[in-house]
Amino acid sequence: MTRWYRAATIAVVLAAPLAGCGGGEEASTGVNDRGGFLIPAGESTDGLAITFASTPDPPHAGANTFDVTVTQADGAPLADATVTTVFSMPAMPSMNMPAMRSEATLQHDADGRYRGTGQLSMGGTWNVAVKVVRGSEELASRQLSIVAKE
Repeated sequence: MTRWYRAATIAVVLAAPLAGCGGGEEASTGVNDRGGFLIPAGESTDGLAITFASTPDPPHAGANTFDVTVTQADGAPLADATVTTVFSMPAMPSMNMPAMRSEATLQHDADGRYRGTGQLSMGGTWNVAVKVVRGSEELASRQLSIVAKE
């Protein structure tokens, strides 16, 4: 096997788990150095880079710790905002299950990193909305999907 072919195969294998993580137009596109999903600024005009990670990784039903890091276009951390994560799962009428929703407000820890604990009521695919607000102004909002284990 040639070196190029081996590298391409590894790249495809590593990228495959991310293919199902789309949560909308601004789906996650990579994994940061801590194993969390990178939510790029994309085509938005806010210029903020946002990363999302969970402990454990992947998250599970029950209590999880969520970390969101917010940095400005120049790489400087954004430390004076309120960061909220909203987890939602659509209703599944065929299984007689209502829509589910859980919200966690994260506290600033250091260097633009916000941390908090939230509850996921069951395993499965959850849509996640990350909102960054300063005062009454929404600075950024990103969407991604995660798959929680039972």
